[in-house]
Amino acid sequence: MNMSELKKKLLFNPDGDIDIRERMMVGGNTTNLNDFNHMKYTWVSSWYRQAMNNFWIPEEINLGVDIKDYRNLPKPEKRAYDKILSFLIFLDSIQTANLPNIGEYITANEVNLCLSIQAFQEAVHSQSYSYMLDTICEPQERSRVLYQWKEDRHLLARNKFIGDLYNEFQKEKSIENLIKTIVANYILEGIYFYSGFMFFYNLGRNNRMPGSVQEIRYINRDENTHLWLFTMILRELKKENGEWFTQDRIQKYREMIKEGCEQEIQWGHYVIGNEVQGLNETMITDYIKYLGNLRCRNIGWEPIYEGYREEPESMKWVSLYADANRIKTDFFEARSTAYAKSSALIDDL
Repeated sequence: MNMSELKKKLLFNPDGDIDIRERMMVGGNTTNLNDFNHMKYTWVSSWYRQAMNNFWIPEEINLGVDIKDYRNLPKPEKRAYDKILSFLIFLDSIQTANLPNIGEYITANEVNLCLSIQAFQEAVHSQSYSYMLDTICEPQERSRVLYQWKEDRHLLARNKFIGDLYNEFQKEKSIENLIKTIVANYILEGIYFYSGFMFFYNLGRNNRMPGSVQEIRYINRDENTHLWLFTMILRELKKENGEWFTQDRIQKYREMIKEGCEQEIQWGHYVIGNEVQGLNETMITDYIKYLGNLRCRNIGWEPIYEGYREEPESMKWVSLYADANRIKTDFFEARSTAYAKSSALIDDL
């Protein structure tokens, strides 16, 4: 297929292929029949079960302590909480809206099942953020946080980078724009979300906003599966259509990831800087560059930064909080040096 060619799949297609050997991620001739017993992409079975097992309800998490903590947060932390939460709200909202647009051109029905579950989970995440805001904020404060991007040019620029890439695909349906949209999704899922979660986990190790931290941990668990999904989509696309991933094109996609990292670093310096206990600009920079390299490596591309192959020692506590399989974990080694004690998480995710 030519990079400028992209045809929307038929919804009802009685002439579609039923032989799974003919199935393609993009450009196939699908019947749209959901058959759980015959999948070309066998990894979908594990993904589907994991995603379904992740079901949770935001309101089941107690935010009682957060109501008091929010009022007493140091000014730099409250500012960061509001702005980062506002950014996460935007990201999940735009994901919910855009995933069906991608699904219209994915011709592997089992992968579309995954996209449908992801869209549902992104909606649950939006519900979670609303629950957080409704609980800890007065109505006027809630609106201010929700629409921070209307007033903060830095936040608007963050939203614009991803939003414009998604809009570009809306305006011109080409294979190149579809891949760019998928890469943009990969950046959002694998860098932006993880960077935002980092701040909340730092609150947790400082014994603050425990309910918010728990909400984020559940969201993070979902996002792990979403990242896995788009990693596999990119790998399968490259396997089936190598001509779409020439060195020149891969370089463009790597530059997109680097631009996303650079924007995330600048954003972290702006919203967190050196004023939030337990974090500083160096830690933020090291962590984002590590994430950028890790995401490139996971889809078989060269890293974008020299070095930064291992998780920074100063940020290993992030993985401890993000690990949904840890039960009653002792976070003694992960505590902020600014505090004498860090609370243990005693939940079972």
